[in-house]
Amino acid sequence: MRIPLAVAATLVSIATVATTGCRQSAPAQQQPQQMQVMPVQVAAVSLNPVPNGDTYVSTIKSRRSATLQPQVDGNLTRILVKSGDHVRAGQLLMTIDPLKQQATVASTAGTENQKKAVLQYSKAELERQKGLYEAGVVSKQAYEIALQNFQNAEGDYSASQESTAAQRQQLAYYQIRAPFDGVVGDIPVHQGDYVTSSTVLTTVDENSQLEAYIYIPTERGAQVRNGLPVEILDDTGKSLVKSNIYFLSPQVENGMQSVLAKAPIPSSAPVRNFQIVKARVTWDVSPKPTVPVLAITRINGQPFVTVAAPQGNGYIAHQVAVKVGDAIGNTYPVLEGLKPGDKVITSGLQFLAEGMPVKPLS
Repeated sequence: MRIPLAVAATLVSIATVATTGCRQSAPAQQQPQQMQVMPVQVAAVSLNPVPNGDTYVSTIKSRRSATLQPQVDGNLTRILVKSGDHVRAGQLLMTIDPLKQQATVASTAGTENQKKAVLQYSKAELERQKGLYEAGVVSKQAYEIALQNFQNAEGDYSASQESTAAQRQQLAYYQIRAPFDGVVGDIPVHQGDYVTSSTVLTTVDENSQLEAYIYIPTERGAQVRNGLPVEILDDTGKSLVKSNIYFLSPQVENGMQSVLAKAPIPSSAPVRNFQIVKARVTWDVSPKPTVPVLAITRINGQPFVTVAAPQGNGYIAHQVAVKVGDAIGNTYPVLEGLKPGDKVITSGLQFLAEGMPVKPLS
């Protein structure tokens, strides 16, 4: 089929326009797109004094802590305190039924009075026999018999006095009293329970005199000494109190192969008797690079920082793996990966990608 010349000319014109349009638009698509420079806050890595230490599990213990157990058997008749009460030395805490012991005391007291009466009679008889002997009325043997009877009565009365005193002392054991000022612990018994010498009634702890028991491995034995700083931390790493080692055991714990160190804890510290805490012992202080806590990101547990690395006339974001120590306030000491002067980025980390142009702001 033959195409008319007019139609053919029209088709050629359309093709020419299309080709020309494509040639004009192609250079625009091939122009590279420039990445936007992102302003970021940076902190220069600097050397700061960083304590070199180790953290150990520690137990808070009271210098004065008593577990109260009865010295006699019987039923509890009264419990006068509750757990958590503050008590004074000598304060009555509990009583055990004393009726049986009271009867024993009354019996021994009666025997004592009887012995006393015998002693008084023997004394009077001795004086009478002595007068008769001196007057020559009775023989010396009669006087000596009276003297012996008096001495026997005197010994019996003295023994009876001791027995009565012992029974009265035993009666005091039916009253459970606080051995010193302190706080009452758990009370696992109830009124009416039958208790024996093996029954735990309660505890009394004096929280004003506390110590941190720290077991330090023997490989640190050459470094540990009195006066070393100790910081007591809770489970989250929050500092509770600062102290110093004041006691070192002269012996090594065989089972743990460690040396016991103690540090005093003031009564104002928010800790309790037998509380498990962490104790950070500082061996020395040395200058180390530090970075703000906000500059650290963790990927699968590995800490990273993003630095503003020089490139050409500007800077780019570059991620660096680092090794850090324990946080000190709002900073981390950097053990590996950075050097003083590096510019660590502290803002907009979630928007940065490796190699992205950045503009450091002081």
